[in-house]
Amino acid sequence: MALLKRPNGTEDILPGASEEWQALEGLLRRTAQVSGFREIRIPTFEQTELFSRGVGETTDVVQKEMYTVTAKESSFTLRPEGTAGTIRAILQNGLLNEALPQRVYYILSCFRHERPQAGRLREFHQFGVEMAGSPDPSADAEVISLAHQIITELGVKDVALHINSIGCPECRRKYHEALRAYFLPHKAELCETCQERLDKNPMRLLDCKSPIDKEIGKDAPVILDYLCEECSSHFEKLKTYLDLLGIAYSVDPKIVRGLDYYTKTVFEFVTTSIGAQGTVCGGGRYDGLIEQLGGPATPALGFGMGLERMLLTLHSQGTDLSQPAPCDLYIVPMGGAAAERAMQLAATLRREGSAAQTDVMGRSLRAQMKYADKIGARFTMVIGDNELAAGEAVLKNMKSGEKISLRLDDSFAQAFSDIEIADRLALGNE
Repeated sequence: MALLKRPNGTEDILPGASEEWQALEGLLRRTAQVSGFREIRIPTFEQTELFSRGVGETTDVVQKEMYTVTAKESSFTLRPEGTAGTIRAILQNGLLNEALPQRVYYILSCFRHERPQAGRLREFHQFGVEMAGSPDPSADAEVISLAHQIITELGVKDVALHINSIGCPECRRKYHEALRAYFLPHKAELCETCQERLDKNPMRLLDCKSPIDKEIGKDAPVILDYLCEECSSHFEKLKTYLDLLGIAYSVDPKIVRGLDYYTKTVFEFVTTSIGAQGTVCGGGRYDGLIEQLGGPATPALGFGMGLERMLLTLHSQGTDLSQPAPCDLYIVPMGGAAAERAMQLAATLRREGSAAQTDVMGRSLRAQMKYADKIGARFTMVIGDNELAAGEAVLKNMKSGEKISLRLDDSFAQAFSDIEIADRLALGNE
C-alpha cells in the first residue's frame, strides 16, 4: 500500500517549526490586545452566499478559488478569507449594539484553490483585525499603525507601505466609465476573464496577473483623479495622521485589492525579499459590507496578514523566531523503584510550573544522558538505589557543570525552583 501523502498545497507544521508559529502568534495576540482588539473565533465554513455577496462575484476568489460543497441542497464554502465570516458573526451576535467601535482580531486557516507556490498555499493561515463603527480616517491610521507595529516588532526589513483610495460608489461609477473607455479598444487582446470583467467590474482588470493585460493597463486612468470631495478629504487626512505617527508611505494608485467590498482607503505592506508574492499584509475600508450583508449602514475596516508569507519573509532575511521546547530538568532513573520516584518528582515539578521529563523508554544511563543533551535539558538528576536510600540526589547544571545535592522529599520542588530562578538570573547577567 502506497504511503498516503498530504494534499497538494498544504503543509505539516512539525515540532521545531510549531514553536516558531507559537512565537509569531503570541506576538500578534499581544500587539492586537494592547491596541484594544479582542479575539473572535468563527466557523471554518459558511453559507456560500456569504462569500458571493460579501467578497464579490467578479473576484478570482469567488469565480475560481473557493472550495464549495453541497449538502442536502445547501451550499457551504470553506472560508477563503476572514472578513466576511467575522462581519457575519458580529451581526448575528449583536456586537454592533455594544460600545463602538467594535475591535476584533482572529488567527485562522483559510482555503483557496490556487496553484501552490512559495508563499501561496491552498490551506494558509491568516491573522486579521476588523474595526466596525468609525468613519473617521483616524481609525484607518490606527489600523495601519497596528500592522506597522507588528512588522516593526518582528524586525522585518525592506518593507514599504503603499496606500491608495478607491473612493465611494459614486466615485467608482465615474471611474468605471473612464476605465471602460480606456480598455474597450483593447478588448480583443484581454484575457477571457477580463473581457467579462470589462462590463461587470472594470477595476478588476487592474488586478489581473496576465502580463499582456498588465501591459495594456499600465497607462489606464487612476482612481485618485476621480475622487469626490469627501473621499479626497478622507485620504488627505489619513496621510496627515500617518505623517504624525512617523509611518513612511508611498501613494500607489494601482492598488485596488482583490476583493470587491473595499471602499476608500486600501493599503499594502510590500517586501522585496520573497519575489513576486511580496505583499505581507493588506487591507482597507469596507464601509458598505455590513449593510450589504443585512446589517445597518456601519463603516468598518481591517487587514489580513498571511502567516506563511510572513515567516517566509523572516526566513529570507535570516530571522528565526523559534524557541526550543523547554526542559528544565531531566530526571534519569536507574531501576524500577527509581523510575516510579522519578515519575512522581516530574509530576510535582510540572504542577509547580517547571518543565520536567523522565525516561519512558527503558534506556541505559548513557542513552538517557545523550537524550537529555539532545533536548537541551538545563539540569539533570540521576536517581538510583543509592539515591533512594539516602533520600537525596545530585542536581547537575548541564551548561556550567555545577552540582548540588537536593533532598527527595516535600521540599524538592521549592528547592529546585530556587536554583532554577538563580540560574536564569545568572544567565541574564552574562
